[in-house]
Amino acid sequence: MGNRGMEDLIPLINKLQDAFSSIGQTCNLDLPQIAVVGGQSAGKSSVLENFVGRDFLPRGSGIVTRRPLILQLVNSKAEYAEFLHCKGRKFVDFDEVRQEIEAETDRLTGSNKGISPIPINLRVYSPNVLNLTLIDLPGMTKVPVGDQPQDIEHQIRDMLLQFITKESCLILAVTPANTDLANSDALKIAKEVDPQGLRTIGVITKLDLMDEGTDARDILENKLLPLRRGYIGVVNRSQKDIDGKKDIRAALAAERKFFLSHPAYRHIAERMGTPHLQKSLNQQLTNHIRDTLPGLRSKLQSQLLSLEKEVEEYKNFRPDDPARKTKALLQMVQQFGVDFEKCIEGSGDQVDTSNLSGGAKINRIFHERFPFELVKMEFDEKELRKEISYAIKNIHGVRTGLFTPDLAFEAIVKKQIIKLKDPCLKCVDLVVVELVTLIRKCTEKLTSYPRLREETERIVTTYIRERDSKTKDQVLLLIDIELSYINTNHEDFIGFANAQQRTAANATKKRAMPNQVIRRGWLTINISIMKGGSKEYWFVLTAESLSWYKDEEEKEKKYMLPLDNLKLRDLEKSFMSSKHVFAIFNTEQRNVYKDLRQIELACDTQEDVDSWKASFLRAGVYPEKDQTENEDAINSSDTVSMDPQLERQVETIRNLVDSYISIVNKSIRDLMPKTIMHLMINNAKDFIHSELLAYLYSAGDQGSLMEESAEQAQRRDEMLRMYHALKEALVLIGDISTTTISTPVPPPVDDTWIAKEPRYNIILDKFTQHLHKILH
Repeated sequence: MGNRGMEDLIPLINKLQDAFSSIGQTCNLDLPQIAVVGGQSAGKSSVLENFVGRDFLPRGSGIVTRRPLILQLVNSKAEYAEFLHCKGRKFVDFDEVRQEIEAETDRLTGSNKGISPIPINLRVYSPNVLNLTLIDLPGMTKVPVGDQPQDIEHQIRDMLLQFITKESCLILAVTPANTDLANSDALKIAKEVDPQGLRTIGVITKLDLMDEGTDARDILENKLLPLRRGYIGVVNRSQKDIDGKKDIRAALAAERKFFLSHPAYRHIAERMGTPHLQKSLNQQLTNHIRDTLPGLRSKLQSQLLSLEKEVEEYKNFRPDDPARKTKALLQMVQQFGVDFEKCIEGSGDQVDTSNLSGGAKINRIFHERFPFELVKMEFDEKELRKEISYAIKNIHGVRTGLFTPDLAFEAIVKKQIIKLKDPCLKCVDLVVVELVTLIRKCTEKLTSYPRLREETERIVTTYIRERDSKTKDQVLLLIDIELSYINTNHEDFIGFANAQQRTAANATKKRAMPNQVIRRGWLTINISIMKGGSKEYWFVLTAESLSWYKDEEEKEKKYMLPLDNLKLRDLEKSFMSSKHVFAIFNTEQRNVYKDLRQIELACDTQEDVDSWKASFLRAGVYPEKDQTENEDAINSSDTVSMDPQLERQVETIRNLVDSYISIVNKSIRDLMPKTIMHLMINNAKDFIHSELLAYLYSAGDQGSLMEESAEQAQRRDEMLRMYHALKEALVLIGDISTTTISTPVPPPVDDTWIAKEPRYNIILDKFTQHLHKILH
């Protein structure tokens, strides 16, 4: 072998495999191993039993190996077996080992011949074995048997590929000698993942069952169907020998006698048989591990570094230490407060790049969603004029009024102000929902202590619900304050004298900044397939028009749509599409784009739709009103034609109401975010920093509050085991000299034969070439 340290290599890999398997993860390391592949009844299990010298694997017809068996052979003075899932139990009777394999297989796969990729780990200690680790995989099959799924062939193939695709895995391709080697399933699948043949070792079984007068000499001499690592022949016990409980030692002696006495194999007998195969695999696996050591070492070191920080906290960890619990409670509450504040105020660390959350979402509620809700409840023109008309007439009573009554203005204004209550309360509700979501997100770091997390969520959420009630009271108070005094001396109020000119002022106001860009972004125009199909364009919205371009360079303009007489319309999301849709249409029933009466615009999320609607509002494009209401208003029997004087009075009050309500809206839009921030958000931050700890102490016993979850305790143990396994592995690797001389991989050979040419063609070609050499 070269040096003593090399003998520790296979046990080292075994320890790593056990450590990672028990933790339930592979630590992202592809550990060197040997996978045994072959067709059903090729003799794979018999080869493994011959290694151990005991009958311990399940037998029967059809598919027997239904889960990967990681078999770790360890040279030892005593002889016994251990399963990773039965820690501490030593199996001395190997019949019990077989029963345990069958029971553990059925536990996961049931008894219907189904398969599972989750391995069974078995370690066998024996003086008769060399250190070796093999994985016995299910035999390849073509036809499902009994209750097996119809795709059993593909399931087994996928499972084999999971193991043998890895560069760190040697492939032991087992093929019976009494079948055509050119059609070997094992060699075919090995060729797929290892075309250069660097990792494939051939094993020929059932040499004693070949037809009389035939032999596999050319194959075993690596002449007929060559592999870089060559072939080794073995003779297993027959089914009659197995049924008759023939001793494996006697079988190995018979195998030795077979090779020494057979005229075709006598000259290569020293390189044939189970003992030589075991010795060769031990050497090849050891060399293979040595070759992969540098890469393995660097992976182990990077894993160790990533674990170091967390393990530092656990090294001197005592779960029941009261001082530790107190310290942990203080740190957790403090961290929760910091995280909550950072989410509200914004921060540079751990920024969510996929969705709006926390403060950003609340900001959107304040400045996009709330203004949109205000505009949505904007009064219906016909209904408003009708109300003004009735108000004027009712104030004048039996007399015909000569002057426009200001009482009518006040009555209408107050009615419109009362309508503000719903969107204001909805705004508060939206902020509360976001804060509760934020609290859940911030308590994720308390998962280690389920009771603490639960109590923290409960206390802070209850506090926010209390603040919710007080904030709504304050918001309603703001509305009541607006109702209490109609300030017609406000500097922005147009007054009676200017009311008549209001319409003209509106027309010029909209185009005060025609070139101002309000928004840019991607939108999809939904058009039927007959008219070209849906396409995505780059849209630019200004105060005067909506334009769309081929891309964001804005060089190739596709269309420009003026915003005059446009309105927004909500549309139902199509079951054929995942996108959210809204529409733009012309109130005068004109085509908006080409021959379309409305353009359907699609966004990826509802949030994007709401944001675009808010941008259209800023450009003066409002949502349509409920059509049924409009029709009811038009068809109402109370609607009467107005005389010219009443018409002028209605117009005057209409303009006054419009002016005053815009002042109130402006004031409410400004005060709502301030009220919510002061009474709810800032109060919640102060509560978390100054009072949450006291509430937690009063909520119950600190010991039970800081009781860590079973998952956390398990995670800590797994982390420490992983850490120590990695450290031990690095120490062992460090002790091994990488200058050890090992047998190099043989040079490449002609391997074009696999699954391409029938066997007789190859033999004929070889014979022709040989004859040609003799003649010349």
